[in-house]
Amino acid sequence: MRELIRAGSSAILIVLIMFIGSLVLWIGTPLLWLWVGSQIQGATASLGTALGAMMIGVVVTIAVLAAVLSKLSNVYRAQCVSRGHPDPGHFVLEGVLVVSAGITIAVFAVWFLFFAGASPVPIGIQI
Repeated sequence: MRELIRAGSSAILIVLIMFIGSLVLWIGTPLLWLWVGSQIQGATASLGTALGAMMIGVVVTIAVLAAVLSKLSNVYRAQCVSRGHPDPGHFVLEGVLVVSAGITIAVFAVWFLFFAGASPVPIGIQI
């Protein structure tokens, strides 16, 4: 954290944007393409068309977001080097992706277990 603060306020802003982008990668992309697929399936009554569009859309969206996150990581690295710090590599991007994935998994587990109406143990099975 100390290294991040020494890198400057613009570096903190870039890390914040990377974090938001990684949350969009883990949460926003699947939700967006599930919604688009439901609209396609509702309009065409074709599940295959909806699934095909969703698959292509998810892959393209992930590729674009990965490229944007990589560019942001390169900007962060360039700022660190220009301030006289050693090149951190893609360590910050990797950390942001791991932390945001952990948060996403935890939020999904809470939603699934407490709010989705699903029982973690199938009905009819005695423990």
